[in-house]
Amino acid sequence: MTPADGPASPPPGAPRVRITGVGHAVPSRILTNAELERTVETTDEWITERSGIRERRIAGPAESSSTLGTAAARAALASADVAAGDIDLIVVGTSTPDGVFPATASRIQDALGARRAGAFDVNAACAGFLAALSTGMQFVAGGGARRVLVIGAETMSRIVDWTDRNTCVLFGDGAGAVVLERGTASEPGALESFVMRSDGSLASLLYCGGPEAPAIAGSPGGPYIVMDGRNVFRQAVTAMSQAAAEAVALAGLRVADIALCVPHQANARIIDAVARNLGLPGERVFTNLDRFGNTSSASIPIALSEATAQGRLRPGDHLLMLAFGGGLAWGAMVVEWAGVRTGPGSVDAPVARAAEPLEVR
Repeated sequence: MTPADGPASPPPGAPRVRITGVGHAVPSRILTNAELERTVETTDEWITERSGIRERRIAGPAESSSTLGTAAARAALASADVAAGDIDLIVVGTSTPDGVFPATASRIQDALGARRAGAFDVNAACAGFLAALSTGMQFVAGGGARRVLVIGAETMSRIVDWTDRNTCVLFGDGAGAVVLERGTASEPGALESFVMRSDGSLASLLYCGGPEAPAIAGSPGGPYIVMDGRNVFRQAVTAMSQAAAEAVALAGLRVADIALCVPHQANARIIDAVARNLGLPGERVFTNLDRFGNTSSASIPIALSEATAQGRLRPGDHLLMLAFGGGLAWGAMVVEWAGVRTGPGSVDAPVARAAEPLEVR
């Protein structure tokens, strides 16, 4: 598919959809590489060299995707100065819902008191936030909603096999959220393009549960994440590079026009390789995976919230977001930044380094 016949460049005169609020929430429990050295056969050096991850956050017994998502949502609403009662729709990207049903989005809707909002979940694994965001933007652009809350929320620690050193060192828990509102032609901020792709024939490279689940050996409980790391790496670099180039072209831009790239925070080597392929200098690529690890669909909104708090984006800047995950599913989106203030709770909660040992599930 060429950019000319791509699926997602807004037509001339289409309503402008703006990101007007951001926020994130992460558990206070920090799990360091040094702690993992005591539970699996690995070292801090091995983990850092291969992934760039030094620590990750782990949800406590009373925390879940919905509680983390609710906290992130409250921060985003405060950032946008929007009341929960003014939200028309809540879309949550998650691959670790609180349960099969009701939707995690419905639990968050109730916790927020967003009485007039519809709510549903989207599961595209690590590409879930972009899938949810593109969905929410279409509701606003099409007139089906005035204000939409989009959340990426995950408790990946609940589906990690803590005896598998190839996966347990990578993942963490957290949530991020954005508020979407319709804008006018005189205001900065708009969806400029998005690209969403999937190749289900490669599902066996990265999965959790399903027909392959009996092949998972080890601890009781399951199902757990299973990943062919080497092949996922190759697919991720190629797919995200191509999707990013297509999204930038669909937006009528050049890579040089991108002020900041916020990629899915899975692996430092993947991010570096994609940046090289695109010709993006390191100072225009935001990363925080050294502190949070791979939080799946939460990784982009957490990073976006931090980038905003650090003043990395100005009104009118072109922002590129990229994601890749199980499915295999991937995507890219370009938006013009509206200018967002950070509200209470839009930065990390106070850190309490828990003394309790890691619970191997």
